[in-house]
Amino acid sequence: MSDYINVPTISYEKAAEAVRRTIDVGLTRGLRLCATVVDPGLNLVAYGRADGTTPHSMETSRRKANTAASTRKSSAEVPRELGSAVENGTGGLLTRIPGGVPLVFDGVLVGGLGVSGAPPTHDAEVAAAVQKALGGQPA
Repeated sequence: MSDYINVPTISYEKAAEAVRRTIDVGLTRGLRLCATVVDPGLNLVAYGRADGTTPHSMETSRRKANTAASTRKSSAEVPRELGSAVENGTGGLLTRIPGGVPLVFDGVLVGGLGVSGAPPTHDAEVAAAVQKALGGQPA
């Protein structure tokens, strides 16, 4: 038995690309978005926001990224009946608000992307578009 394990994690370069793409896609759609990328341990890797993003969007994007990284599913896939339990049971670290997607490359989870700043359906559409543009796979 080994004394340690290796955990794959997204590189800063790829995380920064995800943030840049999110902001750019948002601006082309007339949306002021922010994006958070976390690793599988829920550690912040990259964050950015468009000018004029609402103040609460930063924390919401982080919670969406956390949810996607820890559940390996989009934040929208958290069952409705678990919504309050997930948010309360984790002290607000997770959410069921759409806009979080896992970042999976070659079948390996390396993190989560959370997008916020627009209505949740738009956040989710942008997150999925960025996931695809990065070459990521749906979980």
